[in-house]
Amino acid sequence: MTFSDLVETVKGLSIDEKEELQMLLKQYLREERREEIYKNFKLAQEEEQGGELKYSANINELKRSIEE
Repeated sequence: MTFSDLVETVKGLSIDEKEELQMLLKQYLREERREEIYKNFKLAQEEEQGGELKYSANINELKRSIEE
């Protein structure tokens, strides 16, 4: 099924079905985003434990590290 087929199928749904689909999509997107945030958190923890992260209170130093 192509994306356009899916869109056409959704168009044919009732209002209640479309609202249920919208609710499900929002839930799925929240779950995926939450998983992405968790993966980034775990990666940051690994980088910190490996001594790969640099900390600084100096704004110029921070700007330089971003540009690297």
